[in-house]
Amino acid sequence: MSTKEKIQEQVQVDTKTQHLNEIVLYNDDVNTFDHVIDTLIYACDHTPEQAEQCSILVHYKGQCTVKTGVYDELEPRCTMLLDAGLSAEIV
Repeated sequence: MSTKEKIQEQVQVDTKTQHLNEIVLYNDDVNTFDHVIDTLIYACDHTPEQAEQCSILVHYKGQCTVKTGVYDELEPRCTMLLDAGLSAEIV
């Protein structure tokens, strides 16, 4: 009877980690649900359902993360939200 020896290789994997930022949308008493929903669809590429859910969270919780990604991709989207009169920031 012969025995086979199993050899386990150790492999080092280099991973590049990117710091992800978030656009946080804040509640206000000025903008309507429809305006917030339309703006999220336009600026953040949300589906209508996703935009509606975010607007409800913002209304009841005071804030909601509406987009996550690298800063360079979020900055123009956040600018669109601000230009539409919404309160948002990148964190």
